[in-house]
Amino acid sequence: MIIQALVSLYDRLAENQTKELPTEGYAEQRASFAIVLGDNGKMLQLKDLRTQSGKKLVPEMLLLPSIGRSGSGFFPQFMWDNTQYVLGAVAVDEKKDKPDEIARKQQRALEAFESFRDFHHRHLDRCNSPAVKSFLAFLDHWKPEMAEGLENWKEVAGANIVFMHGNRSFIHEEPEVRGIWEKLCEERDDGEIGFCLLTGERRKLARLHPMMKNVDGAQATAAIVSFNKEAFCSYGKEQSYNAPLGPVAAFKYTAALNYLLRRTANPQRMKVGDSTTIFWTKRASPVEEFLGFALGANDEAADATDRRQVELFLTAVRQGTRPLIPDFDGDVEFYILGLAPNSSRLAVRFWYACTVAELMKQLGKHFGNLEMERCFEHDPLNPGIWELLKETARETKDISPVLGGELMRSILEGVAYPMSIYHGVLNRIRVENDPKRRKVSYLRAAILKAVLTRNYKMEVPMSLDKSKTDIGYLMGRLFAVLEKAQSDALGNVNATIKDRFWGAASSTPASVFPRLLNLGQHHIAKAQFGIASDNVIREIMESIPAFPARLSLQEQGMFAIGYYQQRNDLYRKNENKENKGE
Repeated sequence: MIIQALVSLYDRLAENQTKELPTEGYAEQRASFAIVLGDNGKMLQLKDLRTQSGKKLVPEMLLLPSIGRSGSGFFPQFMWDNTQYVLGAVAVDEKKDKPDEIARKQQRALEAFESFRDFHHRHLDRCNSPAVKSFLAFLDHWKPEMAEGLENWKEVAGANIVFMHGNRSFIHEEPEVRGIWEKLCEERDDGEIGFCLLTGERRKLARLHPMMKNVDGAQATAAIVSFNKEAFCSYGKEQSYNAPLGPVAAFKYTAALNYLLRRTANPQRMKVGDSTTIFWTKRASPVEEFLGFALGANDEAADATDRRQVELFLTAVRQGTRPLIPDFDGDVEFYILGLAPNSSRLAVRFWYACTVAELMKQLGKHFGNLEMERCFEHDPLNPGIWELLKETARETKDISPVLGGELMRSILEGVAYPMSIYHGVLNRIRVENDPKRRKVSYLRAAILKAVLTRNYKMEVPMSLDKSKTDIGYLMGRLFAVLEKAQSDALGNVNATIKDRFWGAASSTPASVFPRLLNLGQHHIAKAQFGIASDNVIREIMESIPAFPARLSLQEQGMFAIGYYQQRNDLYRKNENKENKGE
């Protein structure tokens, strides 16, 4: 299903002549330098293709002829490669590397260069292009020992190098050279004969599937389909013959995947925990790029029109109506794929296929579960996944790497939220002592409400509900009033009852609330308007038969929500009085 959807995406993008989409036999590769050649094969210049990005020099991404490499032999690329193949030289450290290790590296580089030279002579000798003749002349006259004499050799060593002719254009882009390469691609299809799982046709199969790039946390390249140990094979099949696909199908699905994984200005890609999430629709749809923004992807790349359409989409999601977006089609299929790095291949963290209308329904349920009265105007109405995850840890580096994928899956499939997000929020509330941060913030209260609502089917109010008799909720409300009484009597103090007694009050109320009530009476007597706090305490106590010895985890969540909503109500009333001049 995944491969079929990706192949369909490639066909759609190719039909629309989408830029950055590679054609068969080509792939985006990093190129750091270009050797500029004269007509006689002489190196005129070693041109630096890198560009400045912050403090680093970043290689240029070029669409280059690409050959998959595997095994211990030599597999040169066509018209480009790293310095081991192109120049027959690698970087060595005479201080760290032993003499025999240096000799081994140099010998292997020499053999790689010879394979590169022989490969191109074999396929290009009959080509009459002046640029190609110059390229072959360079290979014939180049000596690997000359590499160390190049300017900035330490930066050049190991980098990918392409070729230019007379500083005019890349040689691999010449029409005659492209024609030779495309013919070579057809001839080198030497796979076994079998049935392609995608087309059902009997034909040659791809021995290896192309690699994926730009998955955070993975190596430079990684496979999504590979069989590198006997334990993974079956029925006597080896390598990718265990997942038989024709070379064209294998190329298309990996090319589409690499297109979606591209890093630059891509609204169809977002990072959630250790998972890289990509999404697309079966047919062209304006909603295709909205999910990243709806779930908290960076929208700096979106223009004003995009942001307006995202707002219309999210408004419709919350209201359960059809978005007022041109060409909107709720029946189009929507695909979401979560990939995570693994030791030797990419792991599929989750795969979700639905219609756009079904996606909107699930998002609506999620935002409905989170719905909570906001404390400040800048509190997000539709918090993104990353905003939610940040509430589970003190620093972002401490966020569980698998939590993001689990949360995404629960949102998309409408299943229970991961309990680790609930426990993480409760723990952060318990240990939070930063005076600049609210112990129970809007987002923390919203997360607790969402988990209690979806996972435990509990009725949790959006704002203060004085008729609610849940014991945890009442305990939280009472704690907020006692804290307000202390603040009214003493003003700002170094440690409030919240800082000193939250842990005990939210888990073992009977051990601490009698003491807090006695302390509260002193504060009420001292405060100018203590009678207001006393009336609220009396009203809450009428619904509490006895202080429980312990509160369950669900009741501890209700404690935090009751505290949050009661505190908002108390301070909102206070602000209203100030605004009226009372």
